[in-house]
Amino acid sequence: MLVQVQRKLFTTDEYQQMIRAGVFDEDDRLELIEGEIAEMSPISPKHAGCVDQLADLLYERMRRRAIVRIQSPIRLGDQSEPQPDLALLQPRDDYYAGSHPGPDDVLLIIEVSDTSVGYDRGVKIPLYTRSGIPEVWLVALVDGWMEVYREPSPTGYQSIQRVLPGEIVSPFAFPDVMLDVSKILK
Repeated sequence: MLVQVQRKLFTTDEYQQMIRAGVFDEDDRLELIEGEIAEMSPISPKHAGCVDQLADLLYERMRRRAIVRIQSPIRLGDQSEPQPDLALLQPRDDYYAGSHPGPDDVLLIIEVSDTSVGYDRGVKIPLYTRSGIPEVWLVALVDGWMEVYREPSPTGYQSIQRVLPGEIVSPFAFPDVMLDVSKILK
């Protein structure tokens, strides 16, 4: 006898209810991706150091121009609530205390990958483009490069550029903010 297994997909509201009810431990590294609760990879020291370095560089340059959010939820529709490593958000007086930011609030998402480049490229970046996120940076620590994704469309980002140590990268929304890729990947 063949048994058909049905998967239960969750909405962002159901996911938030489970969080409030204490279904998950506060130290669990989870995110909701297209209705499925996904366990995120542990954070290595190299990954944490890169995120901290990026945060420091961005805080310094973005003060009062954008909110720098670290490893916090972004609500992308009714079934996805990823936690990118960093996000630049439109400024808001309440710092999004009333609700998680949505696609219209996001200026840039940065994913730092120590071991998850394939997952980030195959799952998260397509999710970001479908949600209309204007720009995503993928930092590949092991490989020593970054990819810059811009111009979201229904078929994916139309502009993809690989940048290497020694090159300069700027967020599209802030072309005057120039970051040395060597400092990000060190």
